[in-house]
Amino acid sequence: MILFPAMAEATVTAEAARPPESLTLCNEPVPMGQGDVRERFEREMLLTLGNRTQVLLWLKRSKRFLPYISEELRKAGLPDDLKYLPVIESALMPHIGSSAGALGFWQLMPATARKYGLTVDEHIDQRRDVYLSTPAALDYLKSLHARFSSWALALAAYNMGEEGLDAEILEQKNTDYYRLYLSLETQRFVFKLLAAKLVIAQPESYGFQMAPDDYFEPLRFETVRTECHQETPIRLIATAASTDFKTIKDLNPHLRGYYLQAGSYALRLPPGSTAGFERRFRKMADDYEAQRQQRIYVVQNGDSLSTIAAKFDVPVAALLIWNGINVNKTLYAGERLVVFPRTLNPEQ
Repeated sequence: MILFPAMAEATVTAEAARPPESLTLCNEPVPMGQGDVRERFEREMLLTLGNRTQVLLWLKRSKRFLPYISEELRKAGLPDDLKYLPVIESALMPHIGSSAGALGFWQLMPATARKYGLTVDEHIDQRRDVYLSTPAALDYLKSLHARFSSWALALAAYNMGEEGLDAEILEQKNTDYYRLYLSLETQRFVFKLLAAKLVIAQPESYGFQMAPDDYFEPLRFETVRTECHQETPIRLIATAASTDFKTIKDLNPHLRGYYLQAGSYALRLPPGSTAGFERRFRKMADDYEAQRQQRIYVVQNGDSLSTIAAKFDVPVAALLIWNGINVNKTLYAGERLVVFPRTLNPEQ
C-alpha cells in the first residue's frame, strides 16, 4: 500500500524544495550559490512534488525499466544519473511523442535515431523499444559529452539540439550551462532531471512510502528469432505463442501496425512460449498465405470501400488493415483486395 504521510498534495512545503547540502549532476557539482541556480532548482522541485500523481507513476514504473538502463550505463562507462533522462522525457512510456517528431523512451528525433543505428519507418520504430533505443541514446549522449565537455551542456544539447547550443555559446561567449541564457524549456531541463533524481532515489524523504508490491513488475519474456517469408499478421505470432495480439505488441512496442513485412525478426514472447513456436508458426504462416490467395476480391465498377465491406459483412476498418490502405484510397475496376469475409458466399 502507498502512503503519503508527510505531505498531502495541497501542502507541499518550502522545506521540501530545499536543496541538499551537496548536489551533483553526473558527478559534476551543481553551483547552488551561483546566480538564480537555487531558485531554478526549487521551482522544479515544487512543480514536481505538486504533481504527486505523476511522481507516483514514475516510481511505480521505475523498477520495470531503471535497473536495465542503469546496467547499460555502467557497461558504457556513463554516469548513473543519466537513467533519469527518460523519466523526464517520456515518463518511461514507449509511445509518447512530441509535436516536433521526437518519440519513445528517450524522445529521439527520427534523424538522430537513424544516425545511431535505429530503424524508423512505417513498419518498425525502434525508438519505442527501451531495449533497442537505450544503446543508441547512450551513444548519442556520449558524443554530446565529448563535444561539450560538460554533462549539463550535453543535456542542454540533447534538449535543444547541438547546433542551437553551439550558436548560443558562440554568441554569449560562455560555456557554463547555469549562466547561459537559453529557452525556458532548456533552462529548466537539467533541474527537472535533478528533481526526478532526488524524488526517485529517496521517495520516503518526500512523502512516498512505497511497499515492494507497489512497483510495477519488470517485463518478463523469452526471445525467439524467426523468418517471415511474406507479409504476416502479428496475430499469427500471438497464436503460435499461445498468447494474444496485445501481449505481443506490449513486449515488442517497436512493431507498428498489424503486419510484419518479409524479413528476419527477433521477437519477445511470454515466458515458456518459445518451445515449439517455430513449428506452430511455420504451419500457421503457410496456411494463412494459402487462404489469403483464395480471398482475393476483384474490384468492380461502382465499388467503394463501404459497399465491399457491406457485401462481405466486415468493417471498412478491417479492409484498411488487411490491405494496408487508408480510407481515402480511390478504388479502380480490376484492382485486387484481400477480404476475409464473415459471409463466405455474399450475394453478388
